[in-house]
Amino acid sequence: MRRSTLLFVVFALATGCGHAQKGNRGHTALTARDIIDNSSPAIVRIEAGDAKVGTGFIIGADGLIATNLHVIEGESNIKVKLYKDPEEYAATVIAGLDKGHDLALLRIKPKKALPILRLGDSSAVSAGDRVYAIGNPLGVFDYSITDGLISQVRPLSADLTILQISAAISQGSSGGPLFNQFGEVIGVTTAIITQGQAINLAVPANYLRPMMKEQISLSTQEFAKVTKEAPQPGSPETEDSAPIVRNIPDHPVTIWKGCNEKDMEDVLRSIGDAIAIGAPLYNRSTPEGYEACFRVYEGTSLKFQKDGACDGVRKAFDDGLVRAKTLTSYKQKAWALRDTFDGLINAFGRWCEQDAACMKKFGKPQQQHP
Repeated sequence: MRRSTLLFVVFALATGCGHAQKGNRGHTALTARDIIDNSSPAIVRIEAGDAKVGTGFIIGADGLIATNLHVIEGESNIKVKLYKDPEEYAATVIAGLDKGHDLALLRIKPKKALPILRLGDSSAVSAGDRVYAIGNPLGVFDYSITDGLISQVRPLSADLTILQISAAISQGSSGGPLFNQFGEVIGVTTAIITQGQAINLAVPANYLRPMMKEQISLSTQEFAKVTKEAPQPGSPETEDSAPIVRNIPDHPVTIWKGCNEKDMEDVLRSIGDAIAIGAPLYNRSTPEGYEACFRVYEGTSLKFQKDGACDGVRKAFDDGLVRAKTLTSYKQKAWALRDTFDGLINAFGRWCEQDAACMKKFGKPQQQHP
């Protein structure tokens, strides 16, 4: 699955033996059985090219379907299978394209009006909310439902927020809907981190709204061409041939001048969080994993480039982002920002060694690899 590059209404889930409960917005909370029974007719299986299988869901009764871009990227032969319908429907046009959020809208010509899923407000979600995912794991187990929680809502940049969820997803489930307990779609399942347990990612559903309002009409042949052009960052050709040259900045300890202890802790904690998410994605050793890792690192870097508490930290992140822009692959870009992280960690370690209270509290920070 691709791009992490990666959904819910606040509600305290009441316990009970399947009885419906009223949410704090006046909506009725549904059971997992309710959600799969009600939603399955509006969820589709997508087959693209010779080998790609994913999931999508209907958001327009006239045949408008949402999915992940990476499910259909570079393909002109895109087929859709509707719920309990043996016929295959060819995608006639691509109605929306958002590379930054890994989203696409496609259109089919159904024989009759189709059931649709309702979008919820993904900006209202928070960690701890109950969620449900429905998809086609491994392209074999159609209409499988899993449940879990929103583990964290992670703003990676001004333009990208990712939902980390514990609901299990697998290859083939990319592009599927993520529901809140009211049966509203609050996300699009996007990626998994295979090195962790129950670490999965989804893109907030609110990113679909502008695409629905400003639809395009791109033939599938044109779509295949514009999404599969000469090697770009993220293509196997670019990533496989990209040499890695480490260049960790040797900052003086004065780079932290103007930052108080709380500021330092915030930077180091954010770097640690970014590495904890990004490194496992990189270790998948796929073009998609390299890009997802870079996007995670980029989000943290952009945050402190803009809002860092001291000049030295802001400049360090700015330098790292400038260097990343000069590189030709996501693998190289990810390492450029790791170098930025490691340079700051090293400088903090030297600063901390000079302060007994700091050493007692933190010890000497250790780099994590890769």
